[in-house]
Amino acid sequence: MEASQPASPSIQTEATPEQKRMTLIALMIVFLLSALDQTIVSTAMPTIVSELQGLDLYAWVTTSYLLTSTVMVPIWGKLGDLYGRKPILIIGIVIFVIGSWLCGIAGEFGDMPVIGGGMMQLIVFRGIQGIGGGALFTTAFATIADLFPPRERGKYAGLFGAVFGLASVLGPIIGGYFTDHGSVDILGLHVAGWRWVFYINLPTSVLAMALIGLKMPNLGHTGGGRIDYWGAIFVVLAIGSLMLALSWGPEKGWTSPSVLGLFILALATGAVFLIIESREKEPLLPLTLFGIRAFSTATLSSFVISMAFMGTIVYLPLYLQLGLGVHATNSGLLLLPLMAGLLISSMACGRYVTQTGRYKPVMFGGAVIQMIGILLMAQLTKDSSQMDVIWRLFTVGVGLGPSQSLFNMVSQSAAPPHQIGVATSTGMFLRQMGGMIGVSIFGAMLTSRLTESLAGMMPAGAKIDMGQMERFALAAKASGGGAASIPAPVATAFSDAMSYIFTGSVVIILIALVSIAFIPHITLRGREPVGALKPAE
Repeated sequence: MEASQPASPSIQTEATPEQKRMTLIALMIVFLLSALDQTIVSTAMPTIVSELQGLDLYAWVTTSYLLTSTVMVPIWGKLGDLYGRKPILIIGIVIFVIGSWLCGIAGEFGDMPVIGGGMMQLIVFRGIQGIGGGALFTTAFATIADLFPPRERGKYAGLFGAVFGLASVLGPIIGGYFTDHGSVDILGLHVAGWRWVFYINLPTSVLAMALIGLKMPNLGHTGGGRIDYWGAIFVVLAIGSLMLALSWGPEKGWTSPSVLGLFILALATGAVFLIIESREKEPLLPLTLFGIRAFSTATLSSFVISMAFMGTIVYLPLYLQLGLGVHATNSGLLLLPLMAGLLISSMACGRYVTQTGRYKPVMFGGAVIQMIGILLMAQLTKDSSQMDVIWRLFTVGVGLGPSQSLFNMVSQSAAPPHQIGVATSTGMFLRQMGGMIGVSIFGAMLTSRLTESLAGMMPAGAKIDMGQMERFALAAKASGGGAASIPAPVATAFSDAMSYIFTGSVVIILIALVSIAFIPHITLRGREPVGALKPAE
């Protein structure tokens, strides 16, 4: 079926400086919101569970957002290539705003038909929010590629990488603040603090949409084309099944019938998807992109680095509380050095690449520093001081900076101009998948090690899961927090288990270093003459 939208005669060939500036501000707002919503709910979850009565559905509030945002990334990327970034970005913001508003009112009006109670409502509405969030995430990076030539993208990509790191760290802090201090009475109606975690998206999203509608130029490819419907269906089935299996694996057991069935379904639908894409004239995910060495190696490196990053960062707040005895309120603040290192490194590396066109040494050096930082984290014990944690986390952040943006910049530069959107979405898609796989692998390692270490404290045959770890943390918070509130066996076991997964993270970074070594140098065109930089043979 052919989409019949004609090319618009009003499309600009180049944006004005004011349009670029205002569009950049709007993109940073929507990118920040999309990244924040992956982590901002975590510290509000105990309160939400208590109010909406859904402890058994605890993990699904985060999983539903990640699931829908991830599976929609390649679809939004392709639609952006077909119809232009601006309309797709506006549609994504509208869906995101609707989803945020619905999340904020979840449970306010009792049970709903079909959906049921407040917790199920929140899970469904988070899924809607994630659909829009996927558009914000991928379209923001693709728009940067439309606005700026490859050589100039480094500093802007570094800025967006810094925003992503900022969101990863500030999300739990902001969520905790609103939950603890945000409850208000408006016109006789009580609004619980945790609901502002979602309501905060409404005014900021509307501001971003206004800037985009008024100032963003209508750049890109808007001549219509064929939509790969079957590819879209099977990528949703394949990735949805895989992510559900990864989410359920640590809880239900990796060999349980439901988890094995999901893995088999993911494998079968994934194979069908690849067959469709190999035969489709305008595929959702062009397999020819992986024949471009710079694209395939940069994408693989980003995938592996994301496994190591997300597989450890997710468990750091619990580690600080249970392994090192840090107060719950301080555990989020202790992540600020990580953010500071990432922010400084990401922006500095972006500017360096813009000035020199050399990106491979920066990528390699960042991965080495990240590996050193993780090795240092593995040396922490339950008796380590907060200062021991601070400088180690800063080191990890410095190493993470280049990975937040440069891999995506290389994959964009290597792809044909008419496929920038789908190249961006493919890179973001695989990066998010790497993060999900890392979280699942390290979560399984963590719970397995804890179950073994704490066998004497648990009923026979019982296993430690994430819910049990959250209960340990809540009990510590209720008793005042601090090292004295954590049972010594729990602190020792958690500290040892985290050292175990830090060591696993180092192994994954070593794999990433090998992958980075195979990334070729390509010319990043900019304001200088095209021949100023020669691509490596």
